[in-house]
Amino acid sequence: MKTTAALFAAFTATASAFAPVNRPAFTSKLGVTIADGVEFDTVAREWRCKWSPDDEKASLVAAQKALEEVVGDIKGVEGVKDVNRVVCGGCLDFKVVTSLSADDFGKWEEKGFAPEEAFLDKLKAIDGISLVETQTYTLMPV
Repeated sequence: MKTTAALFAAFTATASAFAPVNRPAFTSKLGVTIADGVEFDTVAREWRCKWSPDDEKASLVAAQKALEEVVGDIKGVEGVKDVNRVVCGGCLDFKVVTSLSADDFGKWEEKGFAPEEAFLDKLKAIDGISLVETQTYTLMPV
């Protein structure tokens, strides 16, 4: 649990939205507590972009191919629980969400979320891809 508390302290230094208000975070059987009743045991890193419907959705096809080139590396990251791809045909989102145990997330962050940089560079090079972004957030079943 000390590792989880240390991870939470490091995580909140870069993600202040998860910092507890006026009291320190603590760990419970369920994970890290951000505030009363708000706990998590999983941290996710999301890579996202917008794709274009032009040319029979060529940019979406290329984004999927770029993901297929790195998915083995992503799944090989220590502590990975799940890797999901999300596509929205209405808002033209393409997202990859990699979730890890809270205890393992810091190790991946120290390694620059590899292969994040290479994957994002591939996305940025695709015609029709725009708004390439990342986000880190917590997950917890309810």
